[in-house]
Amino acid sequence: MIISANNRKNVIRALVVLILLLDGVLIVLNWRLSTAPGTNPSQVLLLRARRDIMAADVRRANDILKGLPNVRSQSDDFFQKDLRPADQGYSSVLSDLDALAKEAGLHTTSTRTRERPVEKRDVKEVTISISIQGAYPSLVSFINGLERSHNFYLLDSLTLDSSNEGTLRLNLELRTYFRL
Repeated sequence: MIISANNRKNVIRALVVLILLLDGVLIVLNWRLSTAPGTNPSQVLLLRARRDIMAADVRRANDILKGLPNVRSQSDDFFQKDLRPADQGYSSVLSDLDALAKEAGLHTTSTRTRERPVEKRDVKEVTISISIQGAYPSLVSFINGLERSHNFYLLDSLTLDSSNEGTLRLNLELRTYFRL
């Protein structure tokens, strides 16, 4: 279930208020126990420890509340900067993979793509299966090129086989995302 930013803020605020109320109840209870005759010191220590834990939870919740605008800004920057628009994404990604293979001195034997929309995210996920052949140093150079690429790739799997021509075959399963 996806929670909007406003709902998430309201939930966090409610949790903070609940923790503060519990903290207040524990303070009153601690005061009553410390002034009551026959107060058990171990109970007082236990209650103080619980109060300290709750106070730490309140501080963490407040820190989360303060950081929410920054997280939102960073995610918006990532969305705009690193994810290409869907109408120009395919050509950009496929030409990037081709250029990386050629630059590394590799031969691309097959490339397949599958796409699926990601619900409620305004993005399209594209899975790319690519097989390339070449010498080991060229394969390493290709993978390094993927890491430095301006396109956003997630490497899901990587298998290495020897081919009939005495070279190595690298099969990669990548994912990338496009803005809708």
